[in-house]
Amino acid sequence: MFSGKTEELIRRLIRAEIAKQKVQVFKPQLDQRYKANKVSSHRGNHFQATVVENADEILALVDDDTNVVGIDE
Repeated sequence: MFSGKTEELIRRLIRAEIAKQKVQVFKPQLDQRYKANKVSSHRGNHFQATVVENADEILALVDDDTNVVGIDE
């Protein structure tokens, strides 16, 4: 905790979007710290995300034209 993992994930996702890559982000349903549909860092940065109950759901939800998949812990 507090080592900046989510902050780094968000930074990389933003860079991918700037590079015109299609990004999809997923987070576990268990994460109740912040808004349900966003990956959020302790510093207040956030990125839109899809909530999944388990990792098996992710493959079915990734679009064919997605270039970058982000998965928060």
